[in-house]
Amino acid sequence: MTESLSPVKVAALYHFAVVDDPAALRLQILALCEEHHLKGTILLAHEGINGTIAGASVDIDAVIDGLRALPLFNGLEVKYSEASTMPFLRMKVRLKKEIVSMGVEGVDAATQQGNYVDPADWNDLIADPDTVVIDTRNGYEVAIGSFDGAINPDTKSFRDFPAWFDEFSEQLRQTESKQPKIAMFCTGGIRCEKATAYVKAQGFDDVHHLKGGILKYLEHVPEAESMWQGDCFLFDQRVAVGHGLQESDYGQCYACRMPLNVADRASPDYVPGEACPHCIDQRSDEQRARYRERQRQVEQAAEEGRQHLGTA
Repeated sequence: MTESLSPVKVAALYHFAVVDDPAALRLQILALCEEHHLKGTILLAHEGINGTIAGASVDIDAVIDGLRALPLFNGLEVKYSEASTMPFLRMKVRLKKEIVSMGVEGVDAATQQGNYVDPADWNDLIADPDTVVIDTRNGYEVAIGSFDGAINPDTKSFRDFPAWFDEFSEQLRQTESKQPKIAMFCTGGIRCEKATAYVKAQGFDDVHHLKGGILKYLEHVPEAESMWQGDCFLFDQRVAVGHGLQESDYGQCYACRMPLNVADRASPDYVPGEACPHCIDQRSDEQRARYRERQRQVEQAAEEGRQHLGTA
């Protein structure tokens, strides 16, 4: 495909569904993406599909249409944004046990999820003092932005969420005179959707989640009306976006994954690819040596005009 001067179109997608034969579907979806010269990663499991793909606008649209033409995925949730350069190196379609890893058997997000809340209605829900608002993302994501007043579980992985909620739910049962109204959100909607299924399985019925996640909210809610504060962390080379899905000025530490603002990157504790102010004292000499060698390879690849495989 000839490189275009136009921005790259990025589509973050997911849908929970009962997939009987993910392996057969994998080949079909990979062929569709390769036909349209896309790059990115798609995960397939018995519980559904999840991924982020990038390419020319016409090709992204064709692939999304092709996925939605499959009966299993006609309700596919998609968030669009743009990147100034291609954020991925290659196209991968992978088979997984879960499309978003919670590590708990029997969570049925395809049929037992909470109530969808459109971005236009989200402000009213979370402004209600009787609503318990929970950010289901990891601590390093929450560090650069969240909704005002949201509870931060401060997890390192989504797999930590069930244990956190089990403990938190005991507090809810002891302090709430009636069953609370719970509202949850995440980056694109997938983690909070699965989290609502888990929370409902624990006996809470008044459970809601932001349809399309933070990305859909930032895309559709005007900044003047927004209750979002800060930026939204992404799992690609853009690192973060703000209102209108505009790329924010963040880098990322390879060692600890923390997003780095201008002040972080100006710190004497910031060594590109090796350490940052958040982890300078948390890594062994052996680890830092390994990170240093990787960074040397990345810089060498850049000098030679190629992309290092580990940066995709």
